[in-house]
Amino acid sequence: MPGILQGILEQGFIYAIIAMGVYITYSILDFPDLTVDGSFPLGAAVCARLITAGANGWAALLASVAAGILAGVVTGIIHVKFHVRNLLSGILTMTGLYSVNIAVAGAANIPLFNKPNIFNTQPGNLLIPAFGEYNKVVLILIMAIAVKLALDWYLQTKSGMLLRAAGDNEQLVTAMAKDNGSVKIVGLAMANALVALGGGIICQQSRVFNVTIGTGTIVICLASIITGLSLFRRSRHIKQTTAAAAGAVIYQAVVGLAIQAGVRPEYMKGVMAVILVGVLIFNHVSRGGEKRA
Repeated sequence: MPGILQGILEQGFIYAIIAMGVYITYSILDFPDLTVDGSFPLGAAVCARLITAGANGWAALLASVAAGILAGVVTGIIHVKFHVRNLLSGILTMTGLYSVNIAVAGAANIPLFNKPNIFNTQPGNLLIPAFGEYNKVVLILIMAIAVKLALDWYLQTKSGMLLRAAGDNEQLVTAMAKDNGSVKIVGLAMANALVALGGGIICQQSRVFNVTIGTGTIVICLASIITGLSLFRRSRHIKQTTAAAAGAVIYQAVVGLAIQAGVRPEYMKGVMAVILVGVLIFNHVSRGGEKRA
């Protein structure tokens, strides 16, 4: 497998997990949650700190998930209990998490090149030696599929139905004698748990932590979700979670092609913004000019 394709698949499957988290807030809750720009590096910071302390890579990922849940709950409480607008709630948490992430990791940049993780020969991990150089791709794909199946299952439960209702019809949730605010907090916690999980995975995959890795996460995920939902919305056999995950892989492929074409790293944020604008325009035109993506 060519190196560029392997890199695209690794990044694509990791961002598929993150995109499924953002899908919960963007598509289900209709909540513009910018917390993800902070919870993504939070998961990486927790993972980096534990791995440098000698912890097992899988245990570090579980800790990343727990940290993401806490970040989502904080945003939810700010919004629900203190009646702060949803967008501002996420911005406040994201801003505070920048300092928290440095404090958790112990530094703004931590190399992990000589540390065991889930992608190498650490004792007790689930790496399958038979896949050889494709280990990372296969392992990340398995995790992405597991997350997708778990999310699909959850959305079919009573709690999942309430989560959908919280975004579409708050009066229905109230009529069912349920607290709409609590349902939102649960959704935000789940979303940021998946985002932080992605941060922990990418920390171990790249073997480095940097406090700025979360910059633009929301843009990448929105572009991925909108791309996937736009391309597959006519298919009755493809679930929206699958479409969001596929959109992440497609987005990373486009970015990979841009890099191959010689775009300099310092211009990649601009390329990402252009891709998102192009996706939004395509989505608008393909839907016949509807207002909402």
